[in-house]
Amino acid sequence: MNSLSEPDDGLEGIETERENQLLDPTATTVAVVGLGYVGLPLAVGFDDTGFDVVGYDVSQETIAALEAGTDTTGDLGDEAIVESEVSFTTSPDAISRAQYVVVTVPTPVDDDDRPSMEYVVAAGEEVGQHMTRGTTAVLESTVYPGATRQEFAPAIERGSGMTCGEDFFVGYSPERANPGDEEHGLSNVIKVVSGQDETVREDVAALYDLLVDAGVHRAPSMEVAESAKVIENVQRDLNIALVNELATVFEELDVDTRAVLEAAGTKWNFHEYEPGLVGGHCIPVDPHFLAYRARQAGAEPELIQTARAVNESMPHHVADLMVKALSEAGHPLGESRVLVLGLSYKPNVGDLRSSKVADVIAALKEYGIDVVGHDPYADDEAIEAQFDVEAQPTLSLEGFDGLLLATPHEEFRDVDPRVLADRLDDDPAIVDVDGTVDRSLLPESVSYRRV
Repeated sequence: MNSLSEPDDGLEGIETERENQLLDPTATTVAVVGLGYVGLPLAVGFDDTGFDVVGYDVSQETIAALEAGTDTTGDLGDEAIVESEVSFTTSPDAISRAQYVVVTVPTPVDDDDRPSMEYVVAAGEEVGQHMTRGTTAVLESTVYPGATRQEFAPAIERGSGMTCGEDFFVGYSPERANPGDEEHGLSNVIKVVSGQDETVREDVAALYDLLVDAGVHRAPSMEVAESAKVIENVQRDLNIALVNELATVFEELDVDTRAVLEAAGTKWNFHEYEPGLVGGHCIPVDPHFLAYRARQAGAEPELIQTARAVNESMPHHVADLMVKALSEAGHPLGESRVLVLGLSYKPNVGDLRSSKVADVIAALKEYGIDVVGHDPYADDEAIEAQFDVEAQPTLSLEGFDGLLLATPHEEFRDVDPRVLADRLDDDPAIVDVDGTVDRSLLPESVSYRRV
């Protein structure tokens, strides 16, 4: 079977626990290509399982830090890097040692929200140039349905001069990384696996069976696995869009959205989601992969696109809430100073990539508001470079007319809201995106808004 063969959809997905003992980790080398938030935990995980592991990345800075024992993701801890026996390298020649190559490169969208396969194609060609005959290459990056067969496999063929299905084999196993989530780690989340045919699928299942304690789910085709990955986040995007729209409606009705959701949540079949900013490099991106492929096939994904538009509008909505709160408190916008607490895209991590807080800040600055940012998890230089604001190294509330609680880090949840109000300037404005503080404890002098 070559890379363009049609998938076999006649196989049923099967969940299994670890059962395949045919693969000997001590006699097997796995190369992980791309050592970011997905690839580094994989490399360390395979190493912990007993595999000989090559960790390859094009970034000399990343490899130098890893060789020095620094966890470049902040998720594993330096000790895990120091104790690992992963061969970290910037040399693609090391790929030739591997019987399995796992590719975990970024898959962003371009300015027109179309999937960019540039990194997947480049990685495939480079893997092809250095792998040996008989290698199985597994893609973990998020892609549109059909991309592994249509883009990844042909790229390896071009790089290697070999034929997919005869000289090498491809599989797809979507990543489910959730940085900062200690409960749902690599080993205790079921791994979806697939291959270009049933034989390859079982080979890929055998590999991940040894790594993942929760077991694997055998998808009947790579296209099914690719589709499953994107709809995991499409579903979340749609549900968050619903509560975001409800929040804007209830604001006009002068009804507390959070109280409504709490009351509705007492019914057994009500699914609980909270309104807020939808950032990061997964939920806001993955719907575009499915929408792109749907339009190629002649379908119009109207609901998916509408949900995206709703969630993309929320940064301006949050900025408008702050403008209204400042105005209500009697602060001229052009003379107001606002402190933003939490700039990362999600709580309790320092990842600033694709954070929608940046859009909120940009909107506030358009009103002439002076904005300062503080995030205990993020690097101050990175904050200033990416958000174009002054970064406050140590939290200080004095001298600010407004406070925007943007990303609800645990540290902010522990602060008494009365202390916040007392340390801000007179008649402060507070906008609380995620309902972090107990509004009942705030004095009447505070102009308070929440999504």
